[in-house]
Amino acid sequence: MMDFYEQNHHLISVLLGIAFGIIARLLMLKTDYRQYPTYPHGRIIHISLGVIAAALGAVAVPALYNKDYTAITFLTLAASQFRDVRKMERETLTKIDSLELVSRGATYIEGIAMVFEGRNYLVIMSALLTSLFAIMLNFWFGIAAGLVTLLIVLKLKSGKSISHIAAVEQGEVRVDGPDLFVDDIYIMNVGLKANQDIIASRGVGYIITPFNANGKVTISNLGQRQAILYDLATILGVFRDDGEPALIPMAKLDMKDGRLAVFLLPQEKDPGKGKEIVLRVPILESAVRMPTEARVNQGGGEGHG
Repeated sequence: MMDFYEQNHHLISVLLGIAFGIIARLLMLKTDYRQYPTYPHGRIIHISLGVIAAALGAVAVPALYNKDYTAITFLTLAASQFRDVRKMERETLTKIDSLELVSRGATYIEGIAMVFEGRNYLVIMSALLTSLFAIMLNFWFGIAAGLVTLLIVLKLKSGKSISHIAAVEQGEVRVDGPDLFVDDIYIMNVGLKANQDIIASRGVGYIITPFNANGKVTISNLGQRQAILYDLATILGVFRDDGEPALIPMAKLDMKDGRLAVFLLPQEKDPGKGKEIVLRVPILESAVRMPTEARVNQGGGEGHG
């Protein structure tokens, strides 16, 4: 057995790297309530790309080990291809989004596209480090390195959610004449009596209160608000059809204190479940703002670059 390993040291290390790279991609591949990637064809596409990424990462190490520096060119080419994956995801989701009753929004779509590109790079990292340790040390160190990269992948698999930056409470949906409120926050004007009756009987509202200035600016982002509405509508359903603007879910800010009021007409009226959904809405990377990190807010405003 040892003789076979010595004779095929590089081959076994590469196969080990590919195996851990594929496992890493499978750990990051999940079709959830958004039904994306689609099953089975969307998943087949992403698994295939994961296999390619794992092979590139694993093969790069023995190539560099044998002073074949053209391997760097292949990694650069792979990065270009995965950027095209991001572009493909963006275009596909944008086309689908136009047919949704409650859209994801451009910020949510860009976040999803960014995730699919980034996960291929994590696969390359996992395969490359596994192969590197297996070649430089031995098979068991390669497995140990692979397991560590899987832990890193699981750590980076998902980011923060609304629960990390704000508190969520159920708000009272109130129709005062033609004016619609969630608690004391004005949402919109509803003119038709039929729509007012529907809202009064089926409406659900939530108040999102940020913990600090960073959360206040983040939830005020229009893309982050749309992500909240999309997740609520996807899981609870939405009581509206095309061409009914008065029944569309909305999120409005209280300009005085930065609270966000969310209004929805769900198919399944379950306020408790809705609160949990809002708390678990992912924070979009493109929506994150951190004004407290600015030097002017830390007593260091005298610098000029």
